[in-house]
Formats: sequence, C-alpha cells, structure tokens
Amino acid sequence: MLGHAAIRRAVAPIKVATGEHTHNAVMFKQLLQAEAIDVLQLDASRVAGVTENIAILLLAAKFGVPVCPHAGGVGLCEMVQHLSMFDFVAVSGTQTDRVIEYVDHLHEHFVDPVRIERGRYLAPVEPGLGARLHTESVAQYRFPDGPVWQRDAVVVA
Repeated sequence: MLGHAAIRRAVAPIKVATGEHTHNAVMFKQLLQAEAIDVLQLDASRVAGVTENIAILLLAAKFGVPVCPHAGGVGLCEMVQHLSMFDFVAVSGTQTDRVIEYVDHLHEHFVDPVRIERGRYLAPVEPGLGARLHTESVAQYRFPDGPVWQRDAVVVA
C-alpha cells in the first residue's frame, strides 16, 4: 500500500488507477487512507459479493475517489454495468470522472450482452446480470480432452 502511495507521489500529476487485484474493503481502505490511488478499479467478482462491492463504493465516495470498475474479463461487463448504475443512483450521484471498461470478447454467447450506444452502456433488457450463456454456445465449446457439456449435464473427464 505504501509502495503505491510512493509511486503516486512520484508520477504526479499523472493519475494512478489500481485495485482490480484487490481482494476486500479493508485493502481498499488502506489504499485510500495512504492516498495511494486516484482511481479505484474495483473487480466486482474478486471481492466477497454485493455487500462488499457496496462497502467499497461507499469508501471511495468518502475519500472522494472515482470508481472505474474493472471489466476486462468475459461476463464482467454484464456485472459492472449494474455496479456503476448503483454508484451513480445511490452513492456518488455523478458521472463525472466515471468510466467503465468495455470488452466485447465473446459477447455473442450471452443471452443479454451489454450494449453500448454513443459511448454509454444501455440498460439491460432482461433482469439479472445477463451473463447466462446460450445453451448452443456452451454445447459447442470443447476443451482439448473433449466436450464440457452434454445436453444439460456436465461431463467430468
């Protein structure tokens, strides 16, 4: 944490963003208290669920640090769009200095993938995270040792 703070001071005024490998609110609190980050990159799937995500958003708001949720993995975009909307509606109330990563890798396999229009995420059209995979996509995917799925059952090799 203190190493990040030293790096931040050394590269100022360039902003430092980190956190996609940070595991919980305690670690984020330490980064924020040490003034080690300018942008908090929360990985919503790495921390311990919705409650931990909300706690981290609240910490960022208390310290006046914007949140840019990490969404570089398959299905993370579908999750963090909800997290960012919650941050805007219930915590920060602003879109200033707020961005969300976007990766369209493998979105054709999702039932309700995220959609971008004019540089902004659109609200989902179905309830939930939208990260349910099309059954056909899963049925066609193969590991080197054979199929992962057979109909609705998992094949254990």
